[in-house]
Amino acid sequence: MRLRKRFKTSLLTLVCIAVLGIAVVFIFGPLHIDKQSNVVVAVNLPKVSADTAAFHQTLTIADMHEDILLWNRALLERHDHGHTDVPRLIEGNVSLQIFAAVTKSPKDLNYESNPSDSDMITPLVMFQRWPVRTWFSLKERALYQAQKLHTAAAESQGKLFVVTSAADLSDYLASRRTGAQTLSGLLAIEGLHAIEGDLANLDDLFNAGYRMMGLTHFFDNKVAGSAHGLQKGGLTDLGKQVLARMEQLGIVVDLAHLSPTAISEVLATVTKPVVVSHTGVQGTCPGVRNLTDDQLLKIAHNGGVVGLGYWGGAICDVSPKSFAKAARYVADLVGVEHIGLGSDFDGYVTTGFDTAQLQYITQALVDAGFTQSEIRLIMGGNTVRLLKAVLP
Repeated sequence: MRLRKRFKTSLLTLVCIAVLGIAVVFIFGPLHIDKQSNVVVAVNLPKVSADTAAFHQTLTIADMHEDILLWNRALLERHDHGHTDVPRLIEGNVSLQIFAAVTKSPKDLNYESNPSDSDMITPLVMFQRWPVRTWFSLKERALYQAQKLHTAAAESQGKLFVVTSAADLSDYLASRRTGAQTLSGLLAIEGLHAIEGDLANLDDLFNAGYRMMGLTHFFDNKVAGSAHGLQKGGLTDLGKQVLARMEQLGIVVDLAHLSPTAISEVLATVTKPVVVSHTGVQGTCPGVRNLTDDQLLKIAHNGGVVGLGYWGGAICDVSPKSFAKAARYVADLVGVEHIGLGSDFDGYVTTGFDTAQLQYITQALVDAGFTQSEIRLIMGGNTVRLLKAVLP
């Protein structure tokens, strides 16, 4: 009897320890993953002059891509980790932040070749205790991330607005000129595997507020080939239908992560300007992730805007000076009218600054010889112009 009682006591103790361990992991694990995935490192930053600091505060700044919605980080609270949150975006004088929804990403992710049969987002979703409906549905993951942004806006006491039309954007920017310290957000999708092979789901995402959509992410899907997939093909039949419907609805087409073949096919098909929301250029940083001169020329001919990133894969280091170098290359090749910001903040990347420190980008552009009117275009003017031309 004593042995049995001792065994039961030991077993109960082990169960309690296991339950406690699991609880600790689920409470603190997501925060640890976020901190390890979205890092700011020390880097040689330019000295910001008083004139540049003052000029920076007059800019309309628009960033075309960031991924905070993937993480369980409260948007309205200031954090000491990661790259963004609403307080830091406002501190950095951002007018418009495009918030992207990530719904699937392959294990052992790389730039060269990824299959579509694995997903490291599923365990992250479970780990972060998202609703059960999101565990096995990519569409539901997108809808949940949209809901997160809309909820934050409703609870922001006027600090955050969600933009869904050209009129919304114009009205917001007019209100901001009164000096209000606010932020507008626009929803984007990173990869249309989120429609789960059903064209009707595109309308559901549109109705949830999504106004920019990338066709692929790091793997080939039922819409198009990825630059990082196995086949790297062009548009599928479904992809052609998707593209037509996006233009009908007024959704911005994002070429980020698309295969070269798919990029060419999209540009030969669309009637409205497109974006590459977050990228680099091979002229300053070689790699399959980045755009060739020929692609830049075709995108410029389309009237599109290229969002240059801040991470190593885009600009080969994480300094503002390298961002300005890439901007100068694009400006000399196709004109400053086709350059925007595409930070990829909070997208499993390391950068040399966070969104509250965007004045370092402004100073780097000044140091690279860009005029104030050119900097206004790069920092947001080009992106705003394109959105007004494409959004419903």
